[in-house]
Amino acid sequence: MTVFWNGCRSAPSLTPQEAEGKRLYKVRCAHCHEENDLALKKVPPDLHGVFDHKTLPSGAPATDTTVRQNVLAGKGMMPSFSGRFTEEQMAALLAYLHTMLR
Repeated sequence: MTVFWNGCRSAPSLTPQEAEGKRLYKVRCAHCHEENDLALKKVPPDLHGVFDHKTLPSGAPATDTTVRQNVLAGKGMMPSFSGRFTEEQMAALLAYLHTMLR
């Protein structure tokens, strides 16, 4: 559903699964991937539109399987989030990442 407000188009609303993914992203991912409020010297990649490309910034394929593996096992400076996401939460996070983070 596209909503117009004062003649401006807004992004379609999120499904309940995408909304849960957004909440998880804000709580567990945005600290590094958006705000870098941890003052990391090497800024992690921006995840907006991560699935719009054939590959991730690391060069790995931009697939649900690869992103899930990176989140759960960690990659480079990214720590492992194994045991911190249920299967439902991981599916919600992936669903949200497919929205280009709107």
